[in-house]
Amino acid sequence: MSVPSHILPQKHCAQVKVLIVESRSELGVLWQRHLERQGMQVSCVATQNAATDHIAEQAVDIIILDLVIEGGSALSVSDFAHLHQPDAQVLFVTNTSFFSDGSIFGLSANARAFLPSGTPPEDLAAMVEYYAGAGQ
Repeated sequence: MSVPSHILPQKHCAQVKVLIVESRSELGVLWQRHLERQGMQVSCVATQNAATDHIAEQAVDIIILDLVIEGGSALSVSDFAHLHQPDAQVLFVTNTSFFSDGSIFGLSANARAFLPSGTPPEDLAAMVEYYAGAGQ
């Protein structure tokens, strides 16, 4: 599901700041490395507290947020981001069927996508680039 480059927004990848909130370090690192190869600035954290600390201290364009994070609540992270960085877009990922009815979009004002954790990294990168540009 790659987005053709001619329809991507103008924001250059090197300017995109991404925060990955993923408890499974191997998955977070896989996404991080792929996004960094695309020229994005990427930080990866594993808990709610680490995510809110990062959001409070550093600007982010996109948050890739696992719905089921250890040590906290993904919805709390999303709400915190909405208050402190209202332009940050949240791409929720999960390996469960939780919220598969689309209700996440009613619960999170900054939710832009709901993806399976197994989404190929190149497709995730295309979505990150697209939504980072859409927030301009």
